[in-house]
Amino acid sequence: MRTSSTIRTRGTVKRTTRAAAALAAGALALSLTACGGDDDNGGGDDGDKGGGSKQPGASVTLPKLDGESLEVAAVWTGTEQENFKKVLAEFEKRTGAKVTFVPAQDPIINFLGSKIAGGAPPDVAMLPQPGAIKQAVDKGWAKPLGAEATKELGENYSQGWQDIGKVGGKQYGVYYKAANKSLIWYNAQVFENAGATEPKTWDELLNTAQMVYDSGVTPFSVGGADGWTLTDWFENVYLSQAGPEKYDQLAKHEIKWTDPSVKEALTTLAEIWGKKDFVAGGASGALQTEFPASVTQTFTGGDQPKAGMVYEGDFVQVNIGETKAKVGTDAKVFPFPAVGDTAPVVSGGDAAVVFKDSKAAQALATWLASPDAAGIQAKLGGFLSPNKSIDSSVYPNEVQKKIAEALVAAGDDFRFDMSDQAPQAFGGTPGKGEWKTLQDFLKNPKDVAGAQAKLEADAAAAYGG
Repeated sequence: MRTSSTIRTRGTVKRTTRAAAALAAGALALSLTACGGDDDNGGGDDGDKGGGSKQPGASVTLPKLDGESLEVAAVWTGTEQENFKKVLAEFEKRTGAKVTFVPAQDPIINFLGSKIAGGAPPDVAMLPQPGAIKQAVDKGWAKPLGAEATKELGENYSQGWQDIGKVGGKQYGVYYKAANKSLIWYNAQVFENAGATEPKTWDELLNTAQMVYDSGVTPFSVGGADGWTLTDWFENVYLSQAGPEKYDQLAKHEIKWTDPSVKEALTTLAEIWGKKDFVAGGASGALQTEFPASVTQTFTGGDQPKAGMVYEGDFVQVNIGETKAKVGTDAKVFPFPAVGDTAPVVSGGDAAVVFKDSKAAQALATWLASPDAAGIQAKLGGFLSPNKSIDSSVYPNEVQKKIAEALVAAGDDFRFDMSDQAPQAFGGTPGKGEWKTLQDFLKNPKDVAGAQAKLEADAAAAYGG
């Protein structure tokens, strides 16, 4: 699972510390449980005020759209795409509109540019980066949300989640999907065989890894073929070690990547990445392992899998579902351990953005801001919503329920994925920028200074100075 230097999540050091405590406690609780409005309404159409209706049991009023057709673009594939299509199918049922899912490629902003140049933009696109939202606004592609969508968003989302979908004070994005990206999943049988327990600090994590290794299993599976997983590793270490103020400064490129705090974080990462026996397949193997395989190889092979642990967000459950392992029994989870004083809390998300300003497109944005829409996908698993109006009981297991409750309970108290806050050329493009440099660093973790210099050169170019 990348924003310009002018966008940042709201919050102070004090608030983020509270968030870290709240979310870490929530995530820890889930593991233990598993074991036993802005007034600016934008410029969109307000909807069919005369023809709108609310179905029995529905929380949102939608207009009748018989005969209307819509296209929705997203990079989602596999189970994630199929589950989202069920949400779109319900929108079709309630409105009479026809919705077509358009598979997009990463980086989606380039895909959208090609579609727009060809005169065929989608009506709505799901953008995974605040930076991509700003780029779409700056290029004149994105349309502000109308009154109905903005109202729905204001009723169901904390101010922090609303604000990261704004550009220039106007609301453009509905963060339909979120992620808690501060979790480490583990093979319960491997931990039991090793006599290992869930670590709470980085040093304890290293000790746990050694115990797993000594039991005959490689400690970590790393999906290094997908550079975004490596940025997530870095962000958790950096946020916990350097603190939220530095995190915000680096996210906006107010401090350079040659800063000593970056050196310290990379040196810390090298304590795992630089120990070849700790990473499945070594660096070369990790760099050939895509994210889905990094998960499945941790939960296949009985008590002798290719690795005992895999780091990534709550969405890991989708990939665990492709194995025989059961979440909460065979596959368990603990919060990313504290490297500094406080455990990190990093979130990500995907926002619905309107590209064709029509009654139908605005209605779809309104629908995606509702608990009705998010509740459908929440029931299917592998999905987390920042929508505070969802009844957490709809989540399919206690693990996912606790993760969701912790995210909502944090309110505005979270830090958004740093690479998602960067210009896409730096933080969100395969084979370039931060993704590529961290892949190179995984290959050669001794070259901390070289990685810093390359990160700073690429960041300076992307941020324009």
